[in-house]
Amino acid sequence: MAKATFGGGCFWCTEAVYAQIKGVESVVSGYIGGQVENPTYKQVCSGLTGHAEAVEITYDPAVVPYEKLLDRSAIFYHDDEQKKVAQQVIIRLNAAKVFPSKIVTTLEPATVFYPAEDYHQDYFALNGFQPYCQAVIAPKVTKVRKVFKELLKDE
Repeated sequence: MAKATFGGGCFWCTEAVYAQIKGVESVVSGYIGGQVENPTYKQVCSGLTGHAEAVEITYDPAVVPYEKLLDRSAIFYHDDEQKKVAQQVIIRLNAAKVFPSKIVTTLEPATVFYPAEDYHQDYFALNGFQPYCQAVIAPKVTKVRKVFKELLKDE
């Protein structure tokens, strides 16, 4: 098993997407990149800790390669190989002009990852009926199911 850590805005959305992917063993919502130990959600939302909301993914690279997991605004690499692969993917996507603007995803060495409070874990799976989940997370999950069908876990 290997670890990958990504910051992509709201960790509820990110967690819901990665949890569906074949080869992903677990997805933990949490905080990374700041200067406060064991921050709370409230502290991170204040903007004063320097942390980003992120997900830490445990995955089987034999089932889903690291490259297939790369699609976030911040990539926290765990080794030089992950950094190299991420750089290559960004270069390739920019050269192909896949997006109208240059990719601005940051590559940063992974530091201490602090799991978020329990009520943030498996948020969409447990709260899919909530208006925020229906309006924001559900459309993203639907898009992933449509566009990345070959990567999804068997239901």
